[in-house]
Amino acid sequence: MSLVTYEQIKQNDAIRTYIKKADEALCAIGYTEHAFAHVTRVAENAASILKTLGFSDRTVELAKIAGYLHDIGNIINRVDHALSGANMAFRILDNLGMDPGELATVIAAIGNHDEGTGTPVNAVTAALIIADKSDVRRTRVRNRDVATFDIHDRVNFAVESSQVAISEDKRACVLSLTIDTEICAVMDYFEIFLNRMLLCRKAAEFLGLHFRLLVNGTKLL
Repeated sequence: MSLVTYEQIKQNDAIRTYIKKADEALCAIGYTEHAFAHVTRVAENAASILKTLGFSDRTVELAKIAGYLHDIGNIINRVDHALSGANMAFRILDNLGMDPGELATVIAAIGNHDEGTGTPVNAVTAALIIADKSDVRRTRVRNRDVATFDIHDRVNFAVESSQVAISEDKRACVLSLTIDTEICAVMDYFEIFLNRMLLCRKAAEFLGLHFRLLVNGTKLL
């Protein structure tokens, strides 16, 4: 067994290929960006959440690893990509000699990050869910023809800034969005992301937090 690190995962050529090819597959079916910008942001935000809450350095590292690997299952199919990704991650991490307990934590997080089937089963899972579902931003939109935007393009393009953080009193997880309502109404955001926000609330509660959603400074959840 070996202590597998986040930097080791980031530099692994096979993993980088899987992330690149998974994003290409999603591009082909019209999905927003799921490449290195997304997985790196998710990894770092998941780690920041746990670090702020006082989790061990190793648990924080596992959150980074899970965040970086969480979408590789899209290379197989978007449907059930969380489960496909968990199976792929198991093989990768097992071959790298990761401790079975740590491996179990990471694949549980990956396998439970999707709002259709997932649930926070451990702290790494909870942090991954929040970090993943909060990554809404204009730069994820590939399509630059506004006239042909679908609702996902429109909602992401409307988000001028997004930030997820733990409150100073460490009692709440706060997702703050600035949305250009000339591009997308706030209700459009809820139309496609309500289930994601409900899963974020469940994940925050697992960590002993309240989940708050602020849109243009107004508290909505």
